[in-house]
Amino acid sequence: MDRASQVLAQGVPPGVPSSYRALADHGNVPRSTLHHRARGRRSIEEKAQGQQYLHPWEEDVVVKFLLQMSDIGQSVRIKFIPSIAFIATRKRSIADRPLKPPGKNWAKALENRHPVLKARRLGAIDWNRHDKHIYWKVVHWFEVIGKILQDPAILAENVYNMDETGIMLSMPGSVKVLVGKDDKRKHRGARIKRTSVTSIECISADGRYLDPMIIWPASTHRSNWTTFHTPGWQYAYSDSGYTDSKISLEWLKRIFHPQTQERANKKPRVLICDGFGTHETLEILEFCFENNILLCRLPSHTSHKLQPCDVAVFSSLKDAYREQVDRLEQGGVNTIGKQHFTSLLSPARKKAFTPKNIKAGFAASGLFPFNPDRVLRHMPQPPADPADPADPADPTVLRADDANVGSCPQDEVPQTPITPVSADGFMSLQNVIIKQVAHVLDDTSRQKFERHVLKFTKAGQQGLVREALKDNRIQFLDTINNEAKVRRSTKSLVLGKAKVMSYEDLEEARAKRAEKEAAKEAKGKGKRGRKRKKPTPDADALEADASESEADASQPSAKMVRMSEAPARSPVVRMSGTPPEEGSVPNPLRAPVARMW
Repeated sequence: MDRASQVLAQGVPPGVPSSYRALADHGNVPRSTLHHRARGRRSIEEKAQGQQYLHPWEEDVVVKFLLQMSDIGQSVRIKFIPSIAFIATRKRSIADRPLKPPGKNWAKALENRHPVLKARRLGAIDWNRHDKHIYWKVVHWFEVIGKILQDPAILAENVYNMDETGIMLSMPGSVKVLVGKDDKRKHRGARIKRTSVTSIECISADGRYLDPMIIWPASTHRSNWTTFHTPGWQYAYSDSGYTDSKISLEWLKRIFHPQTQERANKKPRVLICDGFGTHETLEILEFCFENNILLCRLPSHTSHKLQPCDVAVFSSLKDAYREQVDRLEQGGVNTIGKQHFTSLLSPARKKAFTPKNIKAGFAASGLFPFNPDRVLRHMPQPPADPADPADPADPTVLRADDANVGSCPQDEVPQTPITPVSADGFMSLQNVIIKQVAHVLDDTSRQKFERHVLKFTKAGQQGLVREALKDNRIQFLDTINNEAKVRRSTKSLVLGKAKVMSYEDLEEARAKRAEKEAAKEAKGKGKRGRKRKKPTPDADALEADASESEADASQPSAKMVRMSEAPARSPVVRMSGTPPEEGSVPNPLRAPVARMW
């Protein structure tokens, strides 16, 4: 009900003459609006509501559906929302059902009508890193790291974060430039070199940074890669260009421990790193234990939220590196190679690793100052189980003693209404119930009863809309599942070795392969269960074998004679390091003995 209708219903205070002017002055509503409303003209809101594509209860269900899909991480794209609105009208009567979805601007109007909705552009992220799956990991991390950081012996200057980052030699990004108004080109010329070099970086909570360790994707060190003056830097190489357990241990021994030991002054040092397996080998743990280093590993798939290097530093580092690449290309260098890397990375590190950026990274990750809310407030908590709608404590549930219902006359046979299957059916049932029961209730009970019936009708209408949306979702998932069944049931078989084959050739080869497999299986079934017949030797062969065996028994073989004539030997067991005795021959059947030294 709009404001003018409310003023007309309330009237004027006692003692004030009833007129449109008095109502307008009392309710602060234009007199013409009151005049039009009293003569039945609808308000703008009521007109708009009558012209809307969905009924109010249908729109409420669509909004709840969109919020639910967003909570589970399956946010609906704006281009698909009109189709969802069209699906929500399937439970209407055929005469009231629209013929096509609403226009492309309907989603924007829906957003304007419901402040709980907001259009946003979302990027893709691995499901394991989604906020829905890591919320409780983050909570547990702050419980653990909070106990460590609250120790008075832990100072901000002794809290470090180490991480690796891959930097492409030359991968310029998009930039904003000024060009001629007639220039329609959308790209700029650049040299692309996607070879990635890894840099192990370490920053401290008080705004300092350590020297890096550069890992080349190579099998040797080359002289022209390190011509730029970089004192204190360490260099390694690996086939993949990434770190391993040996390189991680060398980083601890060559960079972290020497550059932080004196400042720590025998106080514990906290080293925060991600959950990469090479960071927690036995050698690394022993080294950290011996040198009073507390190694804290982040939970899996949470480094984009909890690691200061990833939160604030590395993005600035790569932006500064790309600026150096652009500067070098503008100077006439055609190809960026490994020989340019150190000269480009060194000024980029000085520009990116400022105390302000480093401290901002620790603050944004909730470590210094310790404030878990900096991270958790951007991560909605996973929804809890909904309340039981049948809860007797729910005030919206009508109890038997809330209404004074009279007895039904004996001569009247109550007519059972038809179960509604559409929104119009619910409205008809509502009118029938109110009409049949209203005459046996007093005014107060009738109003309360009508409110509950209206709520019941609205719940039923919303249930039909939810059913339509869920049916569409189930149908979509069933289609995806059927497609997956075909892929899973098809074995990976070789269909041909030609360089190029058409789809028809592949289908023909698949059919031939199936026929061959079927024939092979049928042949195997035919042979199964048969007993193989052994060949029967003839009598002449048996007599020849018998005479030959008698001759062999009468004369021993030369091998047996040699073994009997050989002198007897006792087995010799020799300990490792003891020379063999003269005349003794080692036992050739003795098992090898491991040398223990």
